[in-house]
Amino acid sequence: SGLDAIIADGTWARLYTEWVPRALPPGWKPGSKTAPEPELPDFTAIAAENESNRAPAAPVQPRSTLSQLAASFLDWDLYKQAIPDLLKTGLPNTLILTIAASIIGLVLGMALAVAGISTKRWLRWPARIYTDIFRGLPEVVIILLIGLGVGPVVGHLTGNNPFPLGIAALGLMAAAYIGEIFRSGIQSVDPGQLEASRALGFSYPISMRLVVVPQGIRRVLPALMNQFISLLKASSLVYFLGLVANQRELFQVGRDLNAQTGNLSPLVAAGLFYLALTIPLTHLVNYIDARLRRGRRPDEEDPLVLSTSQEMN
Repeated sequence: SGLDAIIADGTWARLYTEWVPRALPPGWKPGSKTAPEPELPDFTAIAAENESNRAPAAPVQPRSTLSQLAASFLDWDLYKQAIPDLLKTGLPNTLILTIAASIIGLVLGMALAVAGISTKRWLRWPARIYTDIFRGLPEVVIILLIGLGVGPVVGHLTGNNPFPLGIAALGLMAAAYIGEIFRSGIQSVDPGQLEASRALGFSYPISMRLVVVPQGIRRVLPALMNQFISLLKASSLVYFLGLVANQRELFQVGRDLNAQTGNLSPLVAAGLFYLALTIPLTHLVNYIDARLRRGRRPDEEDPLVLSTSQEMN
């Protein structure tokens, strides 16, 4: 064979001498089988001696279900190991993903809402098609299609960085839902509000911007907050894009440590961070909803209140 040929003509020995800078054993040359066998200890005798000196092991007691659950979910050493990374890396990146995607969703969602209630078909139909597609597809499918499909096309703009693509995917996904929220809020305003503002001489865009849209947004604030909470939880799906170490969000930080240790405690720690974010927001939504249902208390210095009280007197 070719290997036998280069051994026979000395090429192997020359290459080994040039590229492997260490002394050869006596009587040995590269490619030969003349090297003496090393003197190894008698492993069989050592194993037999250790076996004879070993104390009999006690029978292994089966662990209870509660102890197994505690070992899987409540390993405090792993909590201490996971929490610093969750605080320094996971939490900031999760908030960046959520807030940036929310801004995109609010801007694009308002545009979709205005286009969706337009009387012009060339504005209304594209908005409806966009909304149907992005509301109909699973979130993970949207993230993978944008991150893995659009990513290579715009790689020269993003530097093949998956983090901006994750923000874009979350923002486009949120825009479809936020657009429907805005549209329902705008359409819930009494049409007489728009007609009255037009009668006062306001144009249609100014009437929408100053009269209708502010009232519609006020009515859908709880729904917008709920959408923000959903977006916060959906940010964990960016994990599928393969973020680098300093871009990992809460779920990926916990998942990486879970993969290294085989224990679920890091994922529980990540879940506690999500709960610490979502539970206060949920109560804030309930407070805003109750406040909007009660309405604003009348101010004693309000001219309307003063005139009403004077008439009653």
